[in-house]
Amino acid sequence: MITQHFMLRHAGLFQEKAFIGGDWMAARSGKTFTVYDPYDRSPLASVPDLAEVDMEQAVSAAKAAFGPWSALTGFDRGSILERWYRLVLEHADDLAKLLTAEQGKPLAEALAEVRYGASFIAWFAGEAPRVYGDLIPSPDAGKRFSVLRQPVGVVAAITPWNFPNAMITRKIAPALAAGCTVVVKPAEDTPLSALALAALGQEAGIPDGVLNIVTTANPKAAGDFICAHPDIRKISFTGSTRTGKLLMAKGAATLKRLSLELGGNAPFLVFEDANLEEAVVGAMASKYRNAGQTCVCTNRFLIQDSVIDTFRDMLVQASASLKIGHGFVEGVQIGPLINQAAGEKVRNLLQDALSKGATIAHSRPFSESDTVIPPIVISGVTEEMTLAGEEIFGPISALSSFSTEAEAIALANGTSYGLASYLYTNNMSRAVRVSEALEYGMVGINTGVISYASAPFGGIKESGFGREGSRYGMDEYLALKYICTDVRG
Repeated sequence: MITQHFMLRHAGLFQEKAFIGGDWMAARSGKTFTVYDPYDRSPLASVPDLAEVDMEQAVSAAKAAFGPWSALTGFDRGSILERWYRLVLEHADDLAKLLTAEQGKPLAEALAEVRYGASFIAWFAGEAPRVYGDLIPSPDAGKRFSVLRQPVGVVAAITPWNFPNAMITRKIAPALAAGCTVVVKPAEDTPLSALALAALGQEAGIPDGVLNIVTTANPKAAGDFICAHPDIRKISFTGSTRTGKLLMAKGAATLKRLSLELGGNAPFLVFEDANLEEAVVGAMASKYRNAGQTCVCTNRFLIQDSVIDTFRDMLVQASASLKIGHGFVEGVQIGPLINQAAGEKVRNLLQDALSKGATIAHSRPFSESDTVIPPIVISGVTEEMTLAGEEIFGPISALSSFSTEAEAIALANGTSYGLASYLYTNNMSRAVRVSEALEYGMVGINTGVISYASAPFGGIKESGFGREGSRYGMDEYLALKYICTDVRG
């Protein structure tokens, strides 16, 4: 079965070495670590377990490449990104196979992620020539004021395992478009997608040293190295709030610029005037994508009490229809969680909720894999239950009720997180009121899908700061330079 996974049309996409300065490299120590299929823990690949000396080489390569790369015109950088985009689409099937093998999501979903990831490359290829400056009216007739936007320098991108393709392109594409060079530290569970993207980037003509991929089984040591290194001027991180805070604290020593896309606790509000059929469709898209392992997945369903029974029954029926299993099996919609620890966490959250009064509205047995959890719907969820305040990151739909609009807003905002939120109503006045009152960086009105390359993605409160995607995503990698010119001489 593993051989079948890697029957790729482009054999060069399966890489078991790090990518530094345009070369495929082993760790100087010779150490490696194993990448596993999350469904059955069968080994897929061995990749280098890099140490500080290896990562130093990557930063040096990025620093050396920064001058020539940033000196190119935005049109030239955009042309290279455009070639990279076309290659990603050309080899999308191969990239999806690698993604499913190491991450576990169903193959159709993996293919959708690859295309979604490619959309960021295309978007920022177009933004590269559009890094505008300003002329400022001067109060002094003999002086002229101008503002330039210039690349910040070497960027470290630390990416998560749940979207090992798209979270990389969402960070790399704007950084490269802006003229920065990048060192990427992919999650240790899912490095193969990052290495494959680098192979295609090299083929597209990204110069040596501009894009580097460092693999390691020790993310803490890598984070400490990145935070302390004076030549890394910017960190873009997607992951847990706890780790984001550590990076922020440690990066303060060298005044790193940061973009942090951290944890979420997304509420999904359904009002009594909503179209319940559409709400369930949105709920399924928001909750069960990647088996619930996304930072914008619905964590809490808040349903108006007059329609909660009907909504629950409809959600149960839809959840019961989902096919579960290995991501390469035809028709599977729910694959494994990333590892056994993730499965154990979700089971513990469920048991905590049940011990505090929640009831199961739907579940079903599945014993082929410790990492596969079938869709579960529970009712009677209260704020005292751990899963009401902590990311579930698994396929549990947790339902609570509310009576009034004010109560719904209070429940939705009663969390330290503020990434994504969703609401369903056919009352447009209510939609405006509630969306403006929700303390979240993103709000979906009558939709469960909100992320696009052309829209700003990011949160507030303990969900972090900075934005990815859209024209605002370029600002994360650019610094302002003010120039005052005396024209009297």
